[in-house]
Amino acid sequence: MVYDAAVIGAGVTGAFIARELSRYQLNVCLLEREEDVAMGTTKANSAIVHAGYDAKHRTLKSLLNVRGNALMEQATRELGVPFKRIGSLVLAFNEEDRAVLEQLYQNGIQNKVPGLRLLNAKETVAMEPNVSHRVVGSLYAPTAGITCPYELALGAVENAVQNGVDLKRNCSVLDIRKEKSMEKGQENFVLTTEQGEIRASYLVNAAGVYGEVVSEMVQERSFTIHPRKGEYLLLDKSQGNLVHSVIFQTPTKMGKGVLVAPTVDGNLLTGPTALDVSEKDDVGTTAEGLEKIRKEAGKSVPDIPFCDVITSFAGLRATPDTGDFIIEASGTVKGFLNVVGIESPGLTAAPAIGEYAVDLLGKEGLPLVPRGDFQPVRKPAVRFREQTDEEKQRLIRENPLYGNVICRCEIITEGEIVDSIRRPAGARSLDGVKRRTRAGMGRCQGGFCTPRVTAILARELRIPEERVTKKGKGSELLAEKRGPSC
Repeated sequence: MVYDAAVIGAGVTGAFIARELSRYQLNVCLLEREEDVAMGTTKANSAIVHAGYDAKHRTLKSLLNVRGNALMEQATRELGVPFKRIGSLVLAFNEEDRAVLEQLYQNGIQNKVPGLRLLNAKETVAMEPNVSHRVVGSLYAPTAGITCPYELALGAVENAVQNGVDLKRNCSVLDIRKEKSMEKGQENFVLTTEQGEIRASYLVNAAGVYGEVVSEMVQERSFTIHPRKGEYLLLDKSQGNLVHSVIFQTPTKMGKGVLVAPTVDGNLLTGPTALDVSEKDDVGTTAEGLEKIRKEAGKSVPDIPFCDVITSFAGLRATPDTGDFIIEASGTVKGFLNVVGIESPGLTAAPAIGEYAVDLLGKEGLPLVPRGDFQPVRKPAVRFREQTDEEKQRLIRENPLYGNVICRCEIITEGEIVDSIRRPAGARSLDGVKRRTRAGMGRCQGGFCTPRVTAILARELRIPEERVTKKGKGSELLAEKRGPSC
């Protein structure tokens, strides 16, 4: 079989491109090197839906940020993903900072960001009483918000699969060549993968920090991507109301700085740091990085109770040397599209990137005939803890597994875990279950529920418990059972 289009990379960018392609009468394949989707930049970022005031005017970042922000409400509603438009504040602590706010404001006006306001110190503290009283002013952006990045990607992938996209996980692309099709007299891409050869007429490179590697496979690269690591500290839900909007400091050339923000699940998030690293899989946290977060976050919001930190983590951003998103058709290789260098505000821009990339493919010759049966709405997952008492009783009557609480920190039931495994593009690992249900994301971080989730995965996947992994091959938690020693 020859696919009409193949997308390499199932982060939030590739997910929305695949979903957008599924609107048309096309055979589409989505390839992911990891055992699950959303395992790169998407699973470890700030989860912010940016307003769009800071991206340089007339760049792809500015255009797609503002468009993506406008699309986010509909996209999250269709995909059953949490989204809260809580607004953001950029704090100024001196006159130099205040001058930066003025620049951001003017840039935001040019970018057509709605509702921007410059606030004085009194207005800022009135809006967020727990910010530092050293502030002299702020930039308020009411259209900023928060979502869950991996849930957004998972929702888009599930919806794409629901609409006919083939998802291939554990499918690293090892080589790419072109060959002439004897049937249609056209050239196809031949991808050598861990699962054999895959053929496609059009190819999209959405491989994140590996974007330049994929591009080089087709001898098409005019850019460099280097990984930039960001570390985070996540606090318990007891601190989730410390601030009610996203709190930024004035940005630098390395990024938007250390933020303080609530999460859609009720926690408090602080970070990230920004450190250029050489390894594309360097997601380790450091004592220095975490201490920097404590210090910098405390500048915005004093007396953050870091004794309530429940976990730390790090993620990588795919930072291009161009200073802008790279979304373009190859000038030399027909049918090849780079969608790389998608750093912040990539999460916000993802729905708009899907539109933009598919439009480019159409201009390249991919026939975009709309499907009459496209289903934009993904069946939402049950969130048992959010149901009324009456709804909970109904769920338990219909399926007694919803009456068995597995993760007590987050109140996640066996019914939810089983559903997460059986859904389209379902979970195959402990982390996969965690991202889909939040089992293991509470205060104990899986200390009590991990054995029970392991047993459910083994039962549903029909494998021994020793073969259940944390995040794919090589991350098995249990040793193989052995017979008695001699």
